[in-house]
Amino acid sequence: MARHYANQGATLGLVARRGEVLQTLSAELATECASYALDVRDDDALEKAAQDFMARFGVPDIVIANAGVSRGTLTEHKEDVAAFKAVMEINVLGMVHTFQPFIAAMRQAGKGSLVGIASVAGIRGLPGAGAYSASKAAAISYLESLRVEMAPSGVHVTTIAPGYIRTPMTAVNTYKMPFLMDADVAAAMFAKAIENRRRFVVIPWQMGWMAWFMRLVPAFAWDWAMKKAPHKPRLDWDWL
Repeated sequence: MARHYANQGATLGLVARRGEVLQTLSAELATECASYALDVRDDDALEKAAQDFMARFGVPDIVIANAGVSRGTLTEHKEDVAAFKAVMEINVLGMVHTFQPFIAAMRQAGKGSLVGIASVAGIRGLPGAGAYSASKAAAISYLESLRVEMAPSGVHVTTIAPGYIRTPMTAVNTYKMPFLMDADVAAAMFAKAIENRRRFVVIPWQMGWMAWFMRLVPAFAWDWAMKKAPHKPRLDWDWL
């Protein structure tokens, strides 16, 4: 998404944990960038980054909360409790921490877009992905609440629920991933949804139909279908 908007000449504020990778990306982009190496669980660090960006460039037109992690989890394992906490803190509270410092200024300006990246996984609970499904379901509900809260101000909120995107996070999956998208293709679709001020969109459209069907499946039928579904691997990741 950074590359997509850089190609349009946008001024970017980029946030990531790995400072060296962030600097490499910034150097590749033919546009003005402000880079902030931080963890979205740190609300104070995000507050400082937001204030620095606005002092230098003004109120942003678009704020995208895209930080997210996934790991296979099973509630029965005591050691997975830490993973549940990390996934919820990053995927849900990280979104709150990203938006909060900008809202007052955007409300005063009476314009702008807040964009949250959720997931199709938030529509129904997936076996072996309790933490991830719960976090994305929470993100979808949070973004809906935020959207109606912000509506009178002129600030728009877009919820994007993508399917599978080819990234290191999905590379560990051992099962077939339908409608798998390359990252640059997904980014262009995301940007179009943001430009069109969509309220809620599932990307790609084929996954949208699948999401619609998932909503309609009765609980007993869902339980039967998911009983033998493949699980995301339980791996030890350094973000814990």
